[in-house]
Amino acid sequence: MNHERGLKSVVFKIISSSKGLTLAMVFIIAGAIVTALFPPLVLERIVNLLIAPEQVPLNLPLAYFGLLAISGLFESGQNVMITKFGQKVTRGLRSEMCAKLQYLPVAYFTEHEPGKITSRFVNDVDAVDSMFTNGIISMFADAFKVLSILAVIFYKSKGLGLIMILITPLIFVMTRQFQKQILQAQLANRIAISKVNNHVPETIGNIRMIHTLFRQKYMEQKYDDYIEESYRATDKSNLYDSIYSPIVIFISACIIASMMILAALGGQVQQFFGITVGTAVAMIAYVSRVFEPIESIGMEIQNIQSAVAGIKRINEFLQEPERKKTDSSITNRELNPGNGPFIHFDHVSFSYDQEKTLENPIFNDLCFTVASGEAVTIAGRTGAGKSTIFRLLLGMYSPDEGRVLINGVDADKIPDTQKRKLFGYVEQSFHQVAGTVTDQISLFDPEISFTQVEDAAKLVGLHESILALAKGYDTEAEHAAFSQGQFQLLSIARAVAASPKILLLDEITANLDSDTEGRVLEALKRASQGRTVISISHRLHENTLNQRIIQIGNQTKEVI
Repeated sequence: MNHERGLKSVVFKIISSSKGLTLAMVFIIAGAIVTALFPPLVLERIVNLLIAPEQVPLNLPLAYFGLLAISGLFESGQNVMITKFGQKVTRGLRSEMCAKLQYLPVAYFTEHEPGKITSRFVNDVDAVDSMFTNGIISMFADAFKVLSILAVIFYKSKGLGLIMILITPLIFVMTRQFQKQILQAQLANRIAISKVNNHVPETIGNIRMIHTLFRQKYMEQKYDDYIEESYRATDKSNLYDSIYSPIVIFISACIIASMMILAALGGQVQQFFGITVGTAVAMIAYVSRVFEPIESIGMEIQNIQSAVAGIKRINEFLQEPERKKTDSSITNRELNPGNGPFIHFDHVSFSYDQEKTLENPIFNDLCFTVASGEAVTIAGRTGAGKSTIFRLLLGMYSPDEGRVLINGVDADKIPDTQKRKLFGYVEQSFHQVAGTVTDQISLFDPEISFTQVEDAAKLVGLHESILALAKGYDTEAEHAAFSQGQFQLLSIARAVAASPKILLLDEITANLDSDTEGRVLEALKRASQGRTVISISHRLHENTLNQRIIQIGNQTKEVI
């Protein structure tokens, strides 16, 4: 399965999987365009009959108002369908991006800040959503509306049609210029407001220093400058907004007046522009309807332009190189400890910076073995690579040279579905998830039963404390009010809930007091029974949990 996809493939996938929705949207948009053309034509017929004078059949007024209602329904339906399609694209895009997350290497998450990754899922996807809900589809619909109206005007009066064909591009250019100026003013206002919002807490936070240095007037003047900047930007935006509508109304009136004057002239000019009174009424209606979609097209182009950067960033994310594929054929049975070494680092060399692997490796020809059921401590200076050993064991990284083997299987080939049954990982601090106490231990894993959750809690000595909570195991974790030591015990319970064969302990008593540390160590001794344990902590060795230290650094050696 290829997970390197872009926005285009997501849209095509949605269109192919939602053909009914796509066809319905096209039909409703076409209906909105076509039905909007008929009311002025019916009105033309009614006016011509009144001028004749002839009796107006009742069905004509009924048809006029009926067509107006149908046109309004199609217009509303168009907005609903476009919004629904945009939401489908947004949902499909976020689903594709979430699916991509599980295939990205750990290096991606260490090289990119969480906030920047989140912005791709929120800001960039929202920009794409705006492009579909009020962008590309709406723009095509409005463009067809303008073209269809111009076609009808040209059919009714070639002279007026030529005038409209010449004037429409000029109106569009004028509209875009006004919109750009308004948007620039709005952006300047947002910048000024952000300065004001930043200035106030900065002033309050440094109020003593401001008083000490007698800078009150300076800070006051800066605040006034930002307020004035915001006022000027807002005033400019309001100015453009207020004069645009009168200009459009004036242009519309000039076009209609020109049409009437030219139609009233004699000779060939009258033949070229000549129209009936009913047609004139219809033309007035059509001319007034041209300006609204033109104005909308300008904003839709703006939305599309704003979304371009978001699309580029999303496509870059979806095309990020993926981590090495695991072997789905590996089963839990193959990972059961055998007679040989259970864990084997076989001449491993590794560096986080691939371009400088040979210049500054974290490891160079690292070799050690851990037997099944053995407990060892990894020791070494800061930066020696103790935590990196865990990451290589967990298959989060692949060695540059050599192999990391678990019962003869390469660690980076073990499928994710097998890892929780193989590894239990206890970190320095507990990472809480949204949910109940049960969820903290099971991590929503459907394969972990409530009995296993209870057994894990009993093993670490938390069962009675959990039962004392208002709702026991169903208590929301944020309301459990656990102490730091209890959270660490909860972390151990989470690690052993799936009965893993290997327990990885990363400085788990570093932040605990001596009394709490004793409780945690006792829980660890119980949790370590029958498991292979690798820890990063001298203090655990001092408490006789481990029997052997593996010293890593410039030269790896084992201390018995």
